[in-house]
Amino acid sequence: MYGSYSGRRPSALGARLAVGAGAVSALLMLSGCVSTGGDGGGEPRRSTSASPRTQQQPKAVAPFWVNPEGNAAQQAADFRAAGRKEDAELLERIARQPVAEWIGVEDPEGQTRGFTEAAAAADRDALLVLYNIPHRDCGQYSKGGAADGDSYRAWLEKVVKGIGDRPATVVLEPDALPHVVDGCTPQQFHEERFALLTEAVDRLKALPATKVYLDAGNPHWIKDPGRMVDPLKRAGIEKADGFALNTSNYQTTEANKEYGRKLSAKIGNKHFVIDTSRNGNGPAPGKEDPEAWCNPPGRALGEPPTTKTGDELVDAYLWIKRPGESDGTCKGGPEAGKWWPQYALDLARNARKQ
Repeated sequence: MYGSYSGRRPSALGARLAVGAGAVSALLMLSGCVSTGGDGGGEPRRSTSASPRTQQQPKAVAPFWVNPEGNAAQQAADFRAAGRKEDAELLERIARQPVAEWIGVEDPEGQTRGFTEAAAAADRDALLVLYNIPHRDCGQYSKGGAADGDSYRAWLEKVVKGIGDRPATVVLEPDALPHVVDGCTPQQFHEERFALLTEAVDRLKALPATKVYLDAGNPHWIKDPGRMVDPLKRAGIEKADGFALNTSNYQTTEANKEYGRKLSAKIGNKHFVIDTSRNGNGPAPGKEDPEAWCNPPGRALGEPPTTKTGDELVDAYLWIKRPGESDGTCKGGPEAGKWWPQYALDLARNARKQ
């Protein structure tokens, strides 16, 4: 299996929230965000009660939507109902922050419409991740993706239709470009990948209120930012709003800012966003573990999501990886993307008070 060195990005990106339009509407009805009926589709885990502390962050600080029925909010409500007040308060550190919604293969139009409608109703932007590129993750923990280019295009059209004219920020295809650079994705698929990413940027940027950031790995994966320049250009970075760093990884914010500035200077001073969801303690120390990226112990929540970064090139700190979801079946974790309450508690417990 590929991934025998600690620099690669973790593969905890599969098994995302795969709900249909009816299920999205139902869970948002529970929170009072929309007034529409219906149910269906594979919902996320359901709590016995709604979290009383889930609300939107101030728009001037973090203009992204907080899902009141996210896994952390539901788990916090369960803990509170069971008398586990301290654990509930820890998970509310996650539940009260906006985290990305990863769009699955089941009813992508319904998912994107549900999330963007709920966000718009709360006067916020939806934060979405598209992760369905063919030959995804080179057959590792998050293997999968569209069967071929035409399937991806059809899926993307449904995503685009679901977003419509509502505000959305999209992180486009984690891993896709770094896996081209590091050789994990076979050469025969490279041209198709560049074409699909360019088309995705074009289609998403044709929408009136959508921002797009192409994933560009992290500073410990493709260590020379110069190696990312040509792939980003071939994937349409010129038309995108910028690039995303540290998706699902643990590299420090400062390390990502330094790397991002160097990369930005090589591609027309493009702006970037940083995933700070789990980088509060930085990466796991030492080099002995070949899967140091996968569910490392002792990690912590990083800076809360915000557009107030103090750096003109850094558009936002985002929680792209959903804190508390597994990186894969390593170190006792469940399958990639599955909710893992104990890991969520550890991330919150280890974090600086927020």
